Amino acid sequence: MKINVNQGFYRHVDVPDHVHYIIAFFVLVIGTVGVTGNALVMYAFSCNKKLRTPPNFFIMNLAVSDFLMAITQSPIFFINCLYKGWIFGETGCKMYAFCGALFGISSMINLLAISIDRYIVITKPLQSIAWTSARRTCFIIALVWLYSLFWSLAPLLGWSSYIPEGLMTSCTWDYVTATPSNKSYTLMLCCFVFFIPLGIISYCYLCMFLAIRHTSRDVTQLGSQVRKSTLIQQQSIRTEWKLAKIAFVVIIVFVLSWSPYACVTLIAWAGYASVLNPYSKAVPAVIAKASAIYNPFIYAITHSKYRETLAEKVPCLHFLAPSPKRNCISMSQSRSSVRDSMLSRQSSVSTKKFQRVSSLSTTETQVWSDVELDPIEQMDSLKSSYSLQALSENDCKSLTKEAREKGSQSL
Repeated sequence: MKINVNQGFYRHVDVPDHVHYIIAFFVLVIGTVGVTGNALVMYAFSCNKKLRTPPNFFIMNLAVSDFLMAITQSPIFFINCLYKGWIFGETGCKMYAFCGALFGISSMINLLAISIDRYIVITKPLQSIAWTSARRTCFIIALVWLYSLFWSLAPLLGWSSYIPEGLMTSCTWDYVTATPSNKSYTLMLCCFVFFIPLGIISYCYLCMFLAIRHTSRDVTQLGSQVRKSTLIQQQSIRTEWKLAKIAFVVIIVFVLSWSPYACVTLIAWAGYASVLNPYSKAVPAVIAKASAIYNPFIYAITHSKYRETLAEKVPCLHFLAPSPKRNCISMSQSRSSVRDSMLSRQSSVSTKKFQRVSSLSTTETQVWSDVELDPIEQMDSLKSSYSLQALSENDCKSLTKEAREKGSQSL
């Protein structure tokens, strides 16, 4: 492998032709899946009005950013691989890198916003009702794009610069040249776009997992004092396990997609750019761009309402429709859960501590029974939960009053 340094705007890298063709194949697959998957999410969102809820706005925004990431990066990357070098000039390189940075950062920060939104809904359900609204959600999405725009515009304004990288078939910011501007931008970008969001996401999912686990243990310990159905206990176990799997998938995909690229940039930042060859720069870039294909499957295709909409609107995806048997079982479980939750609340009047635990358990069970099928569920189930709670409190008060009157008469 030979590298010719003085070749105008970019360096020419001499590698075997089959290397470029292999990378072109993977880029083509990533682009096709990314564009198709995210386009299906946007199509389902536009067809089904029931999906247009504030929590699902984050899903739509994620699909838009991933779609734009795939459609602006993959075709250009693919063509350059076929020509074995960058052919779109300096301006094209800067625009390509700017779009990649803008849409990539917005996807990551949007994942952060989704995690925080889920954290508030699960751990602070009462506050989440006032917090979650269409206007507030749109404002948060606007902040996500402004934050991403700041980091992607910086190299165009003099804080670092955009140059070709790897096999000279794609462009990114200059993390190789050891200048104060490049090194400071690389460090700040890795911290505020990768490591800090990753830490916050991990914290949010850990708190959600612990909240569900703590509630399940409290219900188990107080099981002898109240009338609890086996179904609710089984749902608690299933939702706890489902929460662990969702958290694992989200965090692992996030890390696997961007950690190789972050490691390469930090190696160059530390002054060891000489140990990096074009292959070690090109492969992490491809893996990072592949992040656009995972999110539709994690957050959208596993969503029951998205599956139903896609199965109805797209004939070739009819297999996504849930079976009638599963729908009947799910509806029966939901009704049984609501009925048992009413009984548990009525029996908890005499025990203040259990009243708090039972209310929290029922609320989180209803929320996470929806999460089990819909990772980003609508707020309607949460609001109906508190409506049932408000109705049952009046019944509980009347029952308590009658019990006290009977007790005084017996004395």
